[in-house]
Amino acid sequence: MKILFSSQHFWPENFPTNDLAQALVERGLEVDVLTGKPNYPQGRIFPGYRGSGCQRESWSGISVFRVPLVARGSGSAARLALNYLSFIVSGLVCAPWLLRRRQYSVILVYGSSPILQALPALFLGWLKRCPVIIWVQDLWPDSLQATGYVHNPRFLKTVEYVVRFIYRHADLLLVQSRAFESPVARLASGTPIAYYPNSVDAVFCTQQAGAVPEIAALGSGFPVVFAGNIGTAQAVEVIIEAAALLRDQPDIHFVVVGGGVRRDWLRQEVNANGLTNVSVPGSYPIAVMPGLLRQAAVLLVTLADRPAFRATVPSKVQTYMAIGRPILASLNGEGARLVQEAGAGLATPAEDAAALAQALLQLYRLAPEERARLGANGRRYFETHFERSRLVDRLLGHFRLFVDSHRSEQ
Repeated sequence: MKILFSSQHFWPENFPTNDLAQALVERGLEVDVLTGKPNYPQGRIFPGYRGSGCQRESWSGISVFRVPLVARGSGSAARLALNYLSFIVSGLVCAPWLLRRRQYSVILVYGSSPILQALPALFLGWLKRCPVIIWVQDLWPDSLQATGYVHNPRFLKTVEYVVRFIYRHADLLLVQSRAFESPVARLASGTPIAYYPNSVDAVFCTQQAGAVPEIAALGSGFPVVFAGNIGTAQAVEVIIEAAALLRDQPDIHFVVVGGGVRRDWLRQEVNANGLTNVSVPGSYPIAVMPGLLRQAAVLLVTLADRPAFRATVPSKVQTYMAIGRPILASLNGEGARLVQEAGAGLATPAEDAAALAQALLQLYRLAPEERARLGANGRRYFETHFERSRLVDRLLGHFRLFVDSHRSEQ
């Protein structure tokens, strides 16, 4: 079986697409990847690449086909729109030529924001007469409005029409959250929908000790670690506010690891408020992240208080569960429900700094064995519901079903 995996982001960017593509190769599938030029999260094209021109390379037994795009830059709304649009246009224009002699059993789209990036894959599916499966990671146009970049009702309605077109022309829609099923079905008009949650990169599943970056705040006390994208959707203001409320707790220290459009703002706020209990050390390679996360007393996940985000399960929830440390979820809806259902930690309302500070004090005052129990609960829940090999088996089942169905129709 030969798969085309379409995603705007791929290695050397740190995205779940990397691990999933490798897992498919490990199962004996031939995998091509259609992607853009790496530029996330720094906003600059990575060394060794250039924004213009097409490029082909090989990585871990995978043929990677790259189309030109405009780098996302500092994250302004206009620059992000150019980044997204350039991948869509380049995919529609360049991908048919790049892949002109290649045939596929199925095309899988990693449907992160914006879902509009699925358009080149749908066009390729039509050209090559193969089924297209879209793995929906965000609700559009809801997420577009929730991030605050767009408020114009006419524009949002236009985006909704495009999303309807995408959903209705896919052969299968996989949704990363059960709460996605109803809003996706409303736009999909009969396209089959299946729940398919995120797992984590294989590096997070091993219990072996790994290298740990030298971050002073991780060496003692009660480190609270946030890891991942530092953006508008993450409402990182709540971290600043909670840290201010916990100034008189010298053991509790926030460590915010990662990059994104609000990282510099976060550093400025730390300095402006004289917060000695917050560190923003930057980004690290994925290989060292398991060791870093295991140094945490508590792992923190946050999301903004927006209706669209209530259905979302941030992928760091699965990552934190795999690591086996207590989780504090400052968010509403499905992500909070999973943490509570797993008995993996505590959940507080999104953007409620007072509740977040109080929950941290509650976890701080627990006996070490009680915190260890919460972490172990999360790990067990991960192994039951999100373990990598089980989810890959399920995905292969979807592939076989739709490939066989497509063949019978020809």
